[in-house]
Amino acid sequence: MILLFDIGNTNTHLGLADGRGIRKQMDVSTRDWFSGRAGTQIRNFVGRVEPTGVALCSVVPKATPCVKAFVRGTYEMDCLELNPSTVRGVGINYPTPESIGPDRLANAVAARAKFGAPSLVVDFGTAVTFDVVDAKGDYAGGIIAPGLAAMTDYLHEKTALLPQIKIREVKTAIGKSTEQAMLIGAVHGYRGLVRELIAELKKELKVKRLPVVATGGYAELIAAKLPEIGAVEPNLTLEGLRLVWEAHQT
Repeated sequence: MILLFDIGNTNTHLGLADGRGIRKQMDVSTRDWFSGRAGTQIRNFVGRVEPTGVALCSVVPKATPCVKAFVRGTYEMDCLELNPSTVRGVGINYPTPESIGPDRLANAVAARAKFGAPSLVVDFGTAVTFDVVDAKGDYAGGIIAPGLAAMTDYLHEKTALLPQIKIREVKTAIGKSTEQAMLIGAVHGYRGLVRELIAELKKELKVKRLPVVATGGYAELIAAKLPEIGAVEPNLTLEGLRLVWEAHQT
Protein backbone atom coordinates (compact mmCIF):
# COMPACT_ATOMS: atom_id res chain seq x y z
CA MET A 1 0.00 0.00 0.00
CA ILE A 2 1.13 3.56 -0.76
CA LEU A 3 0.76 6.28 1.87
CA LEU A 4 -0.21 9.65 0.41
CA PHE A 5 -0.15 13.16 1.91
CA ASP A 6 -1.89 16.14 0.34
CA ILE A 7 -0.86 18.97 2.68
CA GLY A 8 -3.28 21.88 2.41
CA ASN A 9 -3.62 25.16 4.26
CA THR A 10 -6.43 23.90 6.49
CA ASN A 11 -6.24 20.10 6.36
CA THR A 12 -3.78 17.40 5.39
CA HIS A 13 -5.62 14.79 3.34
CA LEU A 14 -4.28 11.28 3.91
CA GLY A 15 -4.71 8.33 1.61
CA LEU A 16 -3.82 4.67 1.46
CA ALA A 17 -3.77 3.36 -2.08
CA ASP A 18 -2.95 0.30 -4.12
CA GLY A 19 -2.49 -0.15 -7.86
CA ARG A 20 -6.21 0.31 -8.49
CA GLY A 21 -6.94 3.46 -6.53
CA ILE A 22 -7.49 5.10 -3.14
CA ARG A 23 -8.66 2.52 -0.60
CA LYS A 24 -8.84 4.61 2.57
CA GLN A 25 -8.92 8.34 3.27
CA MET A 26 -8.86 10.64 6.29
CA ASP A 27 -8.15 14.30 7.08
CA VAL A 28 -6.06 15.75 9.90
CA SER A 29 -5.60 19.41 10.72
CA THR A 30 -2.43 20.74 9.11
CA ARG A 31 -1.63 22.74 12.24
CA ASP A 32 -1.35 19.41 14.11
CA TRP A 33 2.02 18.90 12.41
CA PHE A 34 3.40 21.75 14.49
CA SER A 35 1.96 20.54 17.80
CA GLY A 36 3.05 16.91 17.36
CA ARG A 37 -0.52 15.58 17.35
CA ALA A 38 -0.53 14.52 13.70
CA GLY A 39 1.79 11.52 14.19
CA THR A 40 -0.57 9.60 16.47
CA GLN A 41 -3.52 10.23 14.15
CA ILE A 42 -1.58 8.96 11.15
CA ARG A 43 -0.34 5.85 12.93
CA ASN A 44 -3.94 5.05 13.87
CA PHE A 45 -5.03 5.67 10.28
CA VAL A 46 -2.37 3.39 8.81
CA GLY A 47 -2.83 0.71 11.46
CA ARG A 48 -0.98 -2.51 10.77
CA VAL A 49 -0.36 -1.70 7.13
CA GLU A 50 3.31 -1.52 6.15
CA PRO A 51 3.55 1.16 3.43
CA THR A 52 5.73 0.24 0.49
CA GLY A 53 6.03 3.86 -0.63
CA VAL A 54 5.11 7.40 0.35
CA ALA A 55 4.28 10.42 -1.81
CA LEU A 56 3.33 13.95 -0.86
CA CYS A 57 2.36 17.28 -2.28
CA SER A 58 2.31 20.40 -0.17
CA VAL A 59 1.23 24.04 -0.32
CA VAL A 60 2.47 24.64 3.24
CA PRO A 61 6.29 24.74 3.08
CA LYS A 62 6.66 24.87 6.88
CA ALA A 63 4.74 21.59 7.25
CA THR A 64 6.64 19.66 4.57
CA PRO A 65 9.78 18.96 6.69
CA CYS A 66 7.55 17.76 9.55
CA VAL A 67 5.90 15.21 7.27
CA LYS A 68 9.20 14.03 5.82
CA ALA A 69 10.72 13.66 9.28
CA PHE A 70 7.70 11.71 10.51
CA VAL A 71 7.82 9.33 7.54
CA ARG A 72 11.57 8.81 7.87
CA GLY A 73 11.34 8.16 11.60
CA THR A 74 8.25 5.95 11.48
CA TYR A 75 8.58 4.01 8.24
CA GLU A 76 12.32 4.40 7.49
CA MET A 77 11.81 5.66 3.97
CA ASP A 78 11.88 8.91 2.06
CA CYS A 79 8.90 10.60 0.42
CA LEU A 80 8.46 11.23 -3.27
CA GLU A 81 7.59 14.93 -3.29
CA LEU A 82 5.48 16.05 -6.24
CA ASN A 83 6.83 19.17 -7.95
CA PRO A 84 7.40 20.30 -11.56
CA SER A 85 10.58 18.20 -11.75
CA THR A 86 9.01 14.97 -10.50
CA VAL A 87 5.55 15.20 -12.08
CA ARG A 88 4.60 12.49 -14.56
CA GLY A 89 1.44 12.15 -16.65
CA VAL A 90 1.19 15.77 -17.87
CA GLY A 91 3.56 18.14 -19.56
CA ILE A 92 3.90 21.74 -18.38
CA ASN A 93 3.16 24.69 -20.66
CA TYR A 94 3.70 27.46 -18.12
CA PRO A 95 6.41 30.13 -17.92
CA THR A 96 7.24 29.65 -14.21
CA PRO A 97 6.65 25.97 -13.37
CA GLU A 98 8.12 26.34 -9.88
CA SER A 99 5.22 28.64 -8.93
CA ILE A 100 2.52 26.04 -9.66
CA GLY A 101 0.93 24.57 -6.55
CA PRO A 102 1.86 20.87 -6.41
CA ASP A 103 -1.75 19.97 -5.60
CA ARG A 104 -2.77 21.62 -8.87
CA LEU A 105 -0.30 19.43 -10.76
CA ALA A 106 -1.68 16.34 -9.01
CA ASN A 107 -5.21 17.35 -10.02
CA ALA A 108 -4.12 17.82 -13.62
CA VAL A 109 -2.49 14.37 -13.71
CA ALA A 110 -5.63 12.69 -12.41
CA ALA A 111 -7.94 14.67 -14.69
CA ARG A 112 -5.96 13.84 -17.81
CA ALA A 113 -5.81 10.16 -16.87
CA LYS A 114 -9.56 9.88 -16.25
CA PHE A 115 -11.13 12.50 -18.52
CA GLY A 116 -8.57 13.03 -21.26
CA ALA A 117 -7.35 16.26 -22.82
CA PRO A 118 -8.44 18.98 -22.85
CA SER A 119 -10.07 18.92 -19.42
CA LEU A 120 -10.62 21.22 -16.47
CA VAL A 121 -10.37 20.77 -12.70
CA VAL A 122 -12.25 23.03 -10.29
CA ASP A 123 -10.91 22.56 -6.75
CA PHE A 124 -13.08 24.03 -3.99
CA GLY A 125 -10.55 24.49 -1.21
CA THR A 126 -9.53 27.48 0.91
CA ALA A 127 -9.29 29.14 -2.50
CA VAL A 128 -11.12 27.84 -5.54
CA THR A 129 -8.70 26.98 -8.33
CA PHE A 130 -9.38 26.22 -11.98
CA ASP A 131 -6.66 24.15 -13.64
CA VAL A 132 -6.52 23.56 -17.38
CA VAL A 133 -5.13 20.54 -19.18
CA ASP A 134 -4.85 21.62 -22.81
CA ALA A 135 -5.44 19.55 -25.94
CA LYS A 136 -1.78 18.47 -25.96
CA GLY A 137 -2.09 17.06 -22.45
CA ASP A 138 -0.08 19.84 -20.83
CA TYR A 139 -0.83 21.76 -17.67
CA ALA A 140 -1.53 25.18 -19.20
CA GLY A 141 -2.42 27.37 -16.22
CA GLY A 142 -5.68 28.40 -14.65
CA ILE A 143 -7.57 30.75 -12.36
CA ILE A 144 -7.56 31.41 -8.61
CA ALA A 145 -10.57 32.95 -6.84
CA PRO A 146 -11.54 33.31 -3.16
CA GLY A 147 -12.93 30.17 -1.59
CA LEU A 148 -16.61 29.99 -0.66
CA ALA A 149 -15.99 29.82 3.09
CA ALA A 150 -13.38 32.58 2.87
CA MET A 151 -15.94 34.89 1.30
CA THR A 152 -18.63 34.31 3.94
CA ASP A 153 -16.13 34.40 6.82
CA TYR A 154 -14.84 37.73 5.53
CA LEU A 155 -18.34 39.22 5.56
CA HIS A 156 -18.82 38.10 9.14
CA GLU A 157 -15.42 39.35 10.30
CA LYS A 158 -15.60 42.75 8.59
CA THR A 159 -19.19 43.72 9.42
CA ALA A 160 -20.93 44.31 12.73
CA LEU A 161 -24.30 42.75 11.91
CA LEU A 162 -23.67 39.88 9.51
CA PRO A 163 -23.50 36.48 11.24
CA GLN A 164 -21.19 33.56 10.59
CA ILE A 165 -23.20 31.05 8.57
CA LYS A 166 -23.07 27.35 7.79
CA ILE A 167 -22.98 27.01 4.03
CA ARG A 168 -25.75 24.83 2.65
CA GLU A 169 -28.23 24.66 -0.23
CA VAL A 170 -30.83 27.41 -0.45
CA LYS A 171 -33.89 27.10 -2.72
CA THR A 172 -35.15 30.66 -2.86
CA ALA A 173 -33.63 33.68 -4.62
CA ILE A 174 -35.17 36.22 -2.25
CA GLY A 175 -33.82 36.14 1.28
CA LYS A 176 -36.32 36.53 4.11
CA SER A 177 -33.61 36.74 6.78
CA THR A 178 -30.04 37.95 6.96
CA GLU A 179 -28.74 34.39 7.01
CA GLN A 180 -30.87 33.36 4.04
CA ALA A 181 -29.78 36.43 2.09
CA MET A 182 -26.14 35.57 2.76
CA LEU A 183 -26.67 31.97 1.68
CA ILE A 184 -28.24 33.08 -1.60
CA GLY A 185 -25.34 35.38 -2.32
CA ALA A 186 -22.85 32.69 -1.41
CA VAL A 187 -24.30 29.56 -3.04
CA HIS A 188 -26.23 30.93 -6.05
CA GLY A 189 -23.67 33.67 -6.58
CA TYR A 190 -20.79 31.23 -6.41
CA ARG A 191 -22.40 29.01 -9.02
CA GLY A 192 -22.62 32.06 -11.26
CA LEU A 193 -18.94 32.77 -10.76
CA VAL A 194 -17.98 29.18 -11.61
CA ARG A 195 -20.30 29.03 -14.63
CA GLU A 196 -18.93 32.27 -16.09
CA LEU A 197 -15.30 31.25 -15.62
CA ILE A 198 -15.91 27.87 -17.26
CA ALA A 199 -17.51 29.66 -20.23
CA GLU A 200 -14.52 31.97 -20.58
CA LEU A 201 -12.09 29.04 -20.46
CA LYS A 202 -14.02 27.23 -23.20
CA LYS A 203 -13.73 30.35 -25.38
CA GLU A 204 -10.01 30.61 -24.65
CA LEU A 205 -9.46 26.95 -25.52
CA LYS A 206 -11.74 27.22 -28.59
CA VAL A 207 -13.71 24.11 -27.64
CA LYS A 208 -17.45 23.49 -27.42
CA ARG A 209 -17.07 20.53 -25.09
CA LEU A 210 -14.80 20.62 -22.06
CA PRO A 211 -14.91 17.85 -19.43
CA VAL A 212 -15.03 19.52 -16.01
CA VAL A 213 -14.31 17.64 -12.78
CA ALA A 214 -14.79 19.16 -9.33
CA THR A 215 -13.03 18.29 -6.10
CA GLY A 216 -12.62 19.83 -2.66
CA GLY A 217 -14.87 20.61 0.28
CA TYR A 218 -17.83 22.30 -1.45
CA ALA A 219 -17.60 20.44 -4.76
CA GLU A 220 -20.78 18.38 -4.30
CA LEU A 221 -22.84 21.35 -3.12
CA ILE A 222 -21.88 23.67 -5.97
CA ALA A 223 -21.90 20.97 -8.67
CA ALA A 224 -25.39 19.77 -7.69
CA LYS A 225 -27.08 22.48 -9.78
CA LEU A 226 -24.28 23.29 -12.17
CA PRO A 227 -24.55 21.07 -15.27
CA GLU A 228 -21.26 22.41 -16.60
CA ILE A 229 -19.54 20.20 -14.01
CA GLY A 230 -19.68 16.63 -15.24
CA ALA A 231 -18.10 14.78 -12.31
CA VAL A 232 -17.21 15.17 -8.65
CA GLU A 233 -14.09 13.33 -7.46
CA PRO A 234 -13.37 13.90 -3.74
CA ASN A 235 -10.01 12.11 -3.90
CA LEU A 236 -8.77 13.61 -7.16
CA THR A 237 -5.57 15.10 -5.70
CA LEU A 238 -4.67 11.89 -3.89
CA GLU A 239 -5.35 9.93 -7.08
CA GLY A 240 -2.99 12.21 -9.00
CA LEU A 241 -0.33 11.64 -6.35
CA ARG A 242 -0.86 7.89 -6.64
CA LEU A 243 -0.48 8.00 -10.42
CA VAL A 244 2.75 9.99 -10.18
CA TRP A 245 4.17 7.53 -7.65
CA GLU A 246 3.22 4.60 -9.91
CA ALA A 247 4.85 6.31 -12.90
CA HIS A 248 8.12 6.59 -10.98
CA GLN A 249 8.16 2.83 -10.41
CA THR A 250 8.36 1.97 -14.13
